[in-house]
Amino acid sequence: SEAKTAAIIGAINSVPFSRNRGKRPDTQEGRIVQDADRLDAIGAVGIARTFAFGGEHGRLMEDSIGHFYEKLLLLKNEMNTESARRIAEKRHQFMVSFLNEFSEEMGARCKEE
Repeated sequence: SEAKTAAIIGAINSVPFSRNRGKRPDTQEGRIVQDADRLDAIGAVGIARTFAFGGEHGRLMEDSIGHFYEKLLLLKNEMNTESARRIAEKRHQFMVSFLNEFSEEMGARCKEE
């Protein structure tokens, strides 16, 4: 139906972080889709995706590390649902641990604790 189509399009449009930072979708479905997309970007899989994307596009490792501070470390506070917040907290801490280890090996410290 037209109403269902509009709801699906609304949920899809709520996903991109760059256009929707700080915005909460109107529907529960939209909030769940947005959370799922953001959860997919963080944690171990998010780390792998970040470096795979950076390598594919010829970026330096330092540029990929910058992406953590520009976006990935912000996502934990952008979750809509309680279950997503719990998952995000664990994945966020994993990324912070990774960044601290990376920074230590490179001779610096992570800005986020």
